[in-house]
Amino acid sequence: MSIRHALLALLSEGPKYGLQLREEFEARTGEVWPLNVGQVYTTLQRLERDGLVESDDDADPGPQKGFRITVDGADELAGWLRTPPDMASPPRDELVIKVLVAVRLPGVDVHDVIQTHRRYLVELMQQWTRLKEEEAEFDIGLALVVDAELYRLDAVVQWLDTADGRLKRAALEPPPVRTSDVAPQIRRRAGVRR
Repeated sequence: MSIRHALLALLSEGPKYGLQLREEFEARTGEVWPLNVGQVYTTLQRLERDGLVESDDDADPGPQKGFRITVDGADELAGWLRTPPDMASPPRDELVIKVLVAVRLPGVDVHDVIQTHRRYLVELMQQWTRLKEEEAEFDIGLALVVDAELYRLDAVVQWLDTADGRLKRAALEPPPVRTSDVAPQIRRRAGVRR
């Protein structure tokens, strides 16, 4: 998550001071990603250094020092909002790595590993669903965060189910003979290096 760009977005609405930025960031993100005020001021110092924000020069450093976005900051924000995140390569997902490692470890039941994580994810989904039912209808930011998290968790559960099924089929059937080596082509296309 880009705290830097979130602060620029808040400053695009008008001048603000650090504590105010922290409070508004937390309120707009459904209070799911807390920030400490030190993180806010460190980010503001970097933004000022990079010419993306300006501060009240005559104010003492501290909670009442005001900041405002510059023209370069507004350009940076506009570019960030319109630039899709790099999703060409799969992220290094700890759960995927665990399953890949468990497949080859002697004495480890990979299906048990998968089901343990699946149960945990379903419990998390139930917690997020309760939060959605109890609080999200009153806070659009929280509702959007909860929806995103539920979709993400559901996708991970679906992947675990697919992986479990694939591994069970692979245990019953001999692997097919490869007629061409397509794996390196797929890796190159996705930007994955070996």
